[in-house]
Amino acid sequence: MTQRTANHQLKTLIDESGLPYDGVARAVKAVASESGQRLGTNKSAVHHWTLGATPAGQTPGYLAEALSRRLGRRITREDLGLGSPTGGEDESIGLTLDFDPLETLTAIGSADVNRRRFLAASAYSMAAATLPLESVQEAAARTRTVSGGAVAGHADVAAVRDMVKLFMDMDERHGGQHGRSAFVQYLVADIADLCRGRFASEEIRAEALSVASAGAHLAGWKAYDSGEQGLAQRYYVQSLALARESGIPGQDGFVMRTMSQQGMKLHRPEHCLALAETGWDRAKGRVGSQVEALFAITHAHALAKTGQIPQALTGVDHAHAALVAGADDDVPFWALVWGPPAATVHSRSAKVFETLGDRPNSSRSYATAAASRPGTTYARIIALDLVAQAEQQAKQGQIEQACTTWGQAIDTMAGVKSTRTLKSVRTLRSDLRPYRSRGVRVAAELDERARVFLAHHR
Repeated sequence: MTQRTANHQLKTLIDESGLPYDGVARAVKAVASESGQRLGTNKSAVHHWTLGATPAGQTPGYLAEALSRRLGRRITREDLGLGSPTGGEDESIGLTLDFDPLETLTAIGSADVNRRRFLAASAYSMAAATLPLESVQEAAARTRTVSGGAVAGHADVAAVRDMVKLFMDMDERHGGQHGRSAFVQYLVADIADLCRGRFASEEIRAEALSVASAGAHLAGWKAYDSGEQGLAQRYYVQSLALARESGIPGQDGFVMRTMSQQGMKLHRPEHCLALAETGWDRAKGRVGSQVEALFAITHAHALAKTGQIPQALTGVDHAHAALVAGADDDVPFWALVWGPPAATVHSRSAKVFETLGDRPNSSRSYATAAASRPGTTYARIIALDLVAQAEQQAKQGQIEQACTTWGQAIDTMAGVKSTRTLKSVRTLRSDLRPYRSRGVRVAAELDERARVFLAHHR
């Protein structure tokens, strides 16, 4: 039998963390769960790792992230004594702002299209979440250009912007998995090539980088919709870099706003308030009132998540007032990723009220949000708002109303390819279980609808 060599590096880091082996196991499983992965890690497995066993699959990355969070600094596989990943993969790809964002984006996109497991199952990085806060100043332009070739003008950039907008609309109507590979290929080929070329003016170059940022943001959103949180975050970081280099007012703050929302969704509130505040600071006085409302409502949600109730409610009022004030504003296309700003503000207001335990206001706001979006264009997000509304109704004991709303959500999901919508239907079935056991007819009928829906959408 081969004698293993004890892993003293890992043992030292675990000792430094102060966690017992079962605590390390729980932390690793929690990180994996954020990306939809279920691990059977236990204290015995951790003990075997310290004795020289190598964690299987993506577990080394989850272990590194778990200890990074605990110790407050970035821990790599090499720090853990686990060597480099097999296949020559760079697990840190996209988690910094140090390199040419176009080159980094091309590498991420190529791995995404090829469905490289190390990237699809990568962990959400707390260190990467702090990057926007550590580098608020404008970064020097790092995108490399090529000499020769045609000179791009407004029409060339407009054509690419129209294509990105088309994919944005398709994403909302049909879900993040519809056309995902096609879009990522377009992003890393056509859009990246455009940005590397020559431009008739600096203004046109800025427009091209802005479109590239919006494209990277959409690729991140598609990954997010698949539950691939680490991959989504890497796209967002490069979207931020491109937005900063474009100099388009408010766009870099908008990406920070998205990163704040991702952290809140994953119940990682550590940097969410700072991201929301800094993003809004980047946009104040530089965007119209409707776009400012989007920043204000995310900030309000982050305040609610951190227990600052009066400030959160004031933020909700501020967002709604900004909507009214900016009723006639032109909204830039990169701020329309979730539909009309009013609908987004109502949906996020509902999340504020939900966080504060105000179920009646939360339910009403979700209903208003769903009714504020064109149904033929925003099927996925309308369905998710209706699901959230139904959950609030059920928690108030309004089971018949909840079942009606859930039924409307399932109707809306037809033709949508989204991991999040499927997860919401599975959660629905779980929520219905107590009512089915009590013989509530509407719950049993809806559960059967949900079962059939899931059977046809595996």
